[in-house]
Amino acid sequence: MNEQEDKTETSDIRLVIVTGMSGAGRTEAMRVLEDIGYFCVDNLPPRFILNLVELLEVSNHRSRHIAAACDVRSHEFFPELLDVIKKFKEKNISSKIIYLEADDEVLLRRFKRDRRKHPLSETGDILSGIKTERRMLQNIKEVSDLVMDTSRLETFELKDRIKEYFLGPKKKRSLKITVLSFGFKYGIPLDSDLLFDVRFIPNPYYVEELRDLIGKDEKVRDYVLSHPKAKEFLEMLKKMLDFLIPNYEKEGKTHLMIAFGCTGGKHRSVVFADEIKKFLEERDFSVNVRYRDINQ
Repeated sequence: MNEQEDKTETSDIRLVIVTGMSGAGRTEAMRVLEDIGYFCVDNLPPRFILNLVELLEVSNHRSRHIAAACDVRSHEFFPELLDVIKKFKEKNISSKIIYLEADDEVLLRRFKRDRRKHPLSETGDILSGIKTERRMLQNIKEVSDLVMDTSRLETFELKDRIKEYFLGPKKKRSLKITVLSFGFKYGIPLDSDLLFDVRFIPNPYYVEELRDLIGKDEKVRDYVLSHPKAKEFLEMLKKMLDFLIPNYEKEGKTHLMIAFGCTGGKHRSVVFADEIKKFLEERDFSVNVRYRDINQ
């Protein structure tokens, strides 16, 4: 092979750099990449990413796919990232940059919830650290292959989007599922296949500040799921559905209705309908949810 051919040879290494705003979901993104076969390294200074690639190129490591999380925790090393990206292109190394971001208010709320200190805030002023970080990352954002705003994404939605970007759209399973919430006072849905009575859980209706809310409101959801027996029931229910549904599929069932009932159909049943919808969608089912009596 001559010298010119050497220069144009393409490496079989595939590299993903995960970067973006602190608190925007880098940890979850890296877990997904690890699940789909990437060799993952967190908080790696940019100058060492190239060393890692070169090491894997000459080694017999089983994975030729690498994911490196690189962010402002690297401090003085982080500005080198743009130069490192240029070197990847010069070496014909296949690389993608995933940039995760979120609104300032959302990031602030996440840091307060987790009681974390922002890496760029020496004084503890989280919002100031967020604004400084956003300015620092602007150039990286502009050259990124995928920019994803996680402000309104649940964790499972972020994971699904990362998987879809690298693996393509996931195929939905053939069984169609309807999840229904209802109130016993308005009658039992006769077309349900599985019906669960959740009236054994304390009723938010008797909490004055929750009475006029519905199960889709965060305060109601948190109240319902804060009870140990609600959590225990939810976990038992998931295990039962993991057992039942594959057997329904084997028998050729094409549609399944799962109903949850409480007294009025506005609080507890709605919470459980939403939780099971999310659980089933994570398992690639096509799910339709109906709140029959939520406006009664």
